[in-house]
Amino acid sequence: MTFPDFFDDVPVIRLRDPLAQLLGSATDGIMDYRYADAVRLTGHSCPTVAGAFLTARAALKALYPDTLPERGGISVRMPSPEAEGTTGVVAQVLTLLTGAATQGGFKGIGGRFARNGLLSFATRSGKNGGAVCFERLDTGAAVAVMVDAGKVPADASQRERLQAIMQNRATPEQLTEFAYFWQERVRRMLLEHADDPAMIRAIPLNDTVA
Repeated sequence: MTFPDFFDDVPVIRLRDPLAQLLGSATDGIMDYRYADAVRLTGHSCPTVAGAFLTARAALKALYPDTLPERGGISVRMPSPEAEGTTGVVAQVLTLLTGAATQGGFKGIGGRFARNGLLSFATRSGKNGGAVCFERLDTGAAVAVMVDAGKVPADASQRERLQAIMQNRATPEQLTEFAYFWQERVRRMLLEHADDPAMIRAIPLNDTVA
């Protein structure tokens, strides 16, 4: 499998999963998650998947400024119903990175390590201004993360190519160019704007977050 070269340059999310440590899945429970892992999960690379990856990264940095984040130790609240727009796709990526799952998730061992019920969805859209809310289970520290992918717009020429694709009249050259410029936008989001407050913001929800 060959991914675009820039995938290797995307910041890695390192965290500790105490369940993985207990079961011997990873030494000391420490695991690295890369953007390619999110692409494998969803089957594609797009601004939504990139934004979800960066959302998790921003939340974990804010909640664990001085230590490795704990996978399975965070609850996640989505701002919209699961079936609305790209909410479900974003939630899948956040489950991968945080361990937070719906009621169908892992139920724990002896009352510990449970991940089920840590991921929830709003019953209607517009909750929290569109931000995803994260909360540490141990300290109660919480942040809301907002991503505005529109701050990194698509190339202006993409509209014509997309129209041709949707009308089943795209040439091989258009298809190649469409894929290139699609991933170029993703690259810019992940490498040039990963810490850009104009695109992504982590807003403390209580005074336990610095």
